[in-house]
Amino acid sequence: MHFNKICVLGLGYIGLPTASTFATHGMHVVGVDVNQQVVETLQSGEIHIHEPGLRTLVQAALKSGNLEICDQPEEADAFIIAVPTPFKPQVASGKLQGSTINHQLPTGDYPLADLSYVISAAEAIVPHLRPGNLVMLESTSPPRTTIDIVAPILEKSGLQAGADFHLAYSPERV
Repeated sequence: MHFNKICVLGLGYIGLPTASTFATHGMHVVGVDVNQQVVETLQSGEIHIHEPGLRTLVQAALKSGNLEICDQPEEADAFIIAVPTPFKPQVASGKLQGSTINHQLPTGDYPLADLSYVISAAEAIVPHLRPGNLVMLESTSPPRTTIDIVAPILEKSGLQAGADFHLAYSPERV
């Protein structure tokens, strides 16, 4: 599998270092964030988060010409979803909500992940998805999010996960 262009959706603590590292290693990267202030800050060579060494990395990536910062995804060979999945203020108990399957969960109250950013990112990829693409979910998500939520959204493109495009989950937490 060879990638000429990578699109990273979400330019926070996971997405920004990922996009910048790929770019400084010669990959053409489109970094996407829905927050226009973040986009403008990054386009100016500054950063919006505190991470030692990140400003230098981002500036090197921009200077190389391999990193483009924008607010909408573009056609690419690989898409990395690295958007937030904060906890919702309410809790659930006993049954997984929103799943296409009926899972019984352990008893007790626990917070629910807000998957709205993941859903929005997947929907934004659909018009750009092509056969042979890779879509990787890096956002920390509950079990089965990739297969029960992300795959059906991406399949609205007319392509089938696992047959026409590759779908993977590689969570990171900082």
